[in-house]
Amino acid sequence: MKNLSIVGVLCTDSQGLNPGCRGTVVFVLAQQVAKLTSDPTDIPVVCLESENRNIMIQKHDGITVAVHKMSCPVTGTRSYVY
Repeated sequence: MKNLSIVGVLCTDSQGLNPGCRGTVVFVLAQQVAKLTSDPTDIPVVCLESENRNIMIQKHDGITVAVHKMSCPVTGTRSYVY
C-alpha cells in the first residue's frame, strides 16, 4: 500500500554508503543511539520531529534506514511507521 505522507526513504550500510550518497548523519545518529542499550534485541529508533514532519532512523543488521514522513495534513497529528 502506498503511503502518501512518506516523502523520502534512505538506506545506508555500515560504511554510510548507498547508491547515491556517501556518509550521512543518518548512520552516525543510529550508531550513537545504539550505544544507549546493551541488549542486542533492543533496537532503538531516533525520532526527529517538527511541526509538520518527522524523520525516523533505525539501525538493524548493519543497515540504517531513515524514513521522512509528513504529518497528517487533515488533522495535523503525527502518525508513526516503524
